[in-house]
Amino acid sequence: MLRWKDIIYYAKYGNPEPYEKVEKTEEEWRQELTEAQYQVLRQKATEPPYRNAYCRSYEPGVYTCAGCGQMLFNATEKYHAISGWPSFTQPARRGAIRYTFDDSHHMQRMEAICNVCGGHLGHVFNDGPEPGGLRYCINSASMVRLQDSREE
Repeated sequence: MLRWKDIIYYAKYGNPEPYEKVEKTEEEWRQELTEAQYQVLRQKATEPPYRNAYCRSYEPGVYTCAGCGQMLFNATEKYHAISGWPSFTQPARRGAIRYTFDDSHHMQRMEAICNVCGGHLGHVFNDGPEPGGLRYCINSASMVRLQDSREE
């Protein structure tokens, strides 16, 4: 289980190595992603609060990166944080997400980035529920929810 001190450590001293790297040109990204996905994943945009695909969605399954398909979160870690964006308590695995300090927009935040393709996902905060205390506030456009195989 990741805790805030782990996130700070990764951002300061280096993130876990990804199991693979996906690198594409900006033109390839533009062709493969929707406009909303491109804006969020490649341009670090933020979608409007509450008006996004997964904010109020709690179906079983897994959430994968819309850019590369890497598994990011299990639906079992999703919770109602009243933030306007999908919120999760833990990533699917320790090395799924890369962390970096983000002081844009006159705020100090911790950016969450796909560790495989480098796509911007959202941010992680230290005000989540126990036991981990983390709140991953993630843009819906950066993810795709895959149905749990037990649903079929």
